[in-house]
Amino acid sequence: MTASIGHNTAQQPDISVVAPMYNEELCVEEFLRRTDAALRAMSRPYEIVVVSDGSTDRTEELLRASRHKYPALRAILLARNVGQCSALYAGIQATTGRMIIVTDGDLQHRPEDIHLLIERLEQGYQLVSGTREQRPESRMWKLIPSKIANWLLRRVTGCDIRDMGGFKAMDGAIARSLRLRPGHHRLLPALVHMRGGATSELPIQCQPRFAGKSHYGIGRTFDVIFDILMLGFQSSFKARPLYLFGRVGVLLLLVDCLIMPWLLWEKFRDVFDMGESVDMGTRPPFLIAIMFFLAALFFLAMGFVLELLSDANNAIGGVKPYVVREIVRGDGETTNNHR
Repeated sequence: MTASIGHNTAQQPDISVVAPMYNEELCVEEFLRRTDAALRAMSRPYEIVVVSDGSTDRTEELLRASRHKYPALRAILLARNVGQCSALYAGIQATTGRMIIVTDGDLQHRPEDIHLLIERLEQGYQLVSGTREQRPESRMWKLIPSKIANWLLRRVTGCDIRDMGGFKAMDGAIARSLRLRPGHHRLLPALVHMRGGATSELPIQCQPRFAGKSHYGIGRTFDVIFDILMLGFQSSFKARPLYLFGRVGVLLLLVDCLIMPWLLWEKFRDVFDMGESVDMGTRPPFLIAIMFFLAALFFLAMGFVLELLSDANNAIGGVKPYVVREIVRGDGETTNNHR
């Protein structure tokens, strides 16, 4: 079967490969060559959806130049850099395949392993995660934070996938029904699991980047932790802020009911014993502790509420976190989007 079996034909793709890219000019051609070859070997209709996340190097130029060589290519060029998750969301929404492969454009995930994920997915799962083994990254700055984040996700969501990020095969209908928000690309197995989908995993090889350097650093660890906290909040309290804040309010009232009688007892004991009372509320350590506690409670509460309000506003208004500037198809057709 030739590369003509792709998105440009009347036949609906069976497999859609989605790969966000940001300034990957050194990887584009090799990625397309290996991915197209791997999909052709499977003898199924397919499409390759590459999303340029506002790239400023030659990534988009190379994608345009490759459209005649790879008829199955569909390049989505975003108007500006919006982040990996929003770029992935744009790519997934542009797919039409029955099954979707989510991968990186730097070839750390081997296109030759796509068939393994597809074979497992067709055993009745809605998501199959490739568990990366012998990862070539720094143990201190990437592996250990990744293991901690994956452990937290398993504890918070109940999803037993060991490697939440990276190489994935998903049921196309479920993938397109997900409304991904920034950071959710690291939570796909948990999101599918929380919706009742069956998930599985299998070991895959993780190779060094084909070229270039990683766009991620240790700083994203804090983002991951906040994403996990938010996901746990939503899964535990069914996205009802009142459930969480009500429990916190009741807990604080109970603590006050313990502290205030103790302070009153101390005050009256000093009156009876020494004829004078000590004003506990004016002690600097006590005031500082209360101030820090109230400030932390305020910031956490405002963060959760604003997150939910933003999510609700986007859902009601149908706002997407990206703007497609241009679509380049493998059949040579180009669509400019000026919305």
